[in-house]
Amino acid sequence: MTTATRSDIEFQSDGSTVRGWLYRPETTGEPVPVVVMAHGLGAVKEMRLDAFAERFAAAGIAAVVFDYRHFGASDGEPRQLLSIGRQLADWSAAIDYAARLDGVDSARIAVFGTSFSGGHVLRVAAQDRRVAAVVSQCPFTDGLASAPTVGFRPLLGIAARAIADVAGAALRRPPVTVALTGRPGETALMNAPDAAPGYTGLVPPAFTHPNAVASRIGLTLPLYRPGRSLRKIDVPVFLGVCLNDTVAPARRTLRYAAAAGSTVEVHEYPAGHFDIYVSPDFDKVVADETAFLVEHLLP
Repeated sequence: MTTATRSDIEFQSDGSTVRGWLYRPETTGEPVPVVVMAHGLGAVKEMRLDAFAERFAAAGIAAVVFDYRHFGASDGEPRQLLSIGRQLADWSAAIDYAARLDGVDSARIAVFGTSFSGGHVLRVAAQDRRVAAVVSQCPFTDGLASAPTVGFRPLLGIAARAIADVAGAALRRPPVTVALTGRPGETALMNAPDAAPGYTGLVPPAFTHPNAVASRIGLTLPLYRPGRSLRKIDVPVFLGVCLNDTVAPARRTLRYAAAAGSTVEVHEYPAGHFDIYVSPDFDKVVADETAFLVEHLLP
């Protein structure tokens, strides 16, 4: 294991400034591989992405960790606007940035996604031939499969807020928001019993993170099925599946994996959606992911 340094970075995505961190491992001067990383539904880099990046950098792999536009340290108005199209564009911009870094081998770029971004990286890798390996953990792969976890009445509430948000946006009004997490039965994008404590438990002490996003995502979220991109990826994929996942059901993800072929390594964990960010499950998962990246990115 090597030591690593972390510095603040920024780059442009469609004219807005995206900010994040760059982890550089100590090297002997040879170019190093890099893994590009972003978080899940409404989450930001401070919510344990640093813990993963530190492990990867210690193994000799640089890491670019970023917040999407409209979230965290990055620019973008209105705040808390969750747009699938814009987030995918931010991934492309982040890969552009990583490929231009001094001391980085642009032929050895991996992408790391978790939860919602675990689906994004499948879309990215299916379309961007610069990607050499993929890590997708507890991935959101199918909106239709995830929708029933919320419940019928909350789904109606989300839809009503989404319609009001779209109408308000046309009149240039501030977003009508919906909670990211809530208790079971509440109108929230994630309301499984472990969602609120699991999600908020990732927020560092004294760090403020809004528990809401613009409701318009409720109209597109059920139609987003990035798991279908898995069979189009021809580079190695690490698929970390939480068997007790209450947010992104494991069964549908495993079905996508079974149809994808030999490039996909399925790793199953007897854990919930939020368990793998913290010990003891984190220690097993990050060790497996690091071993995968070392195997496929380091000579």
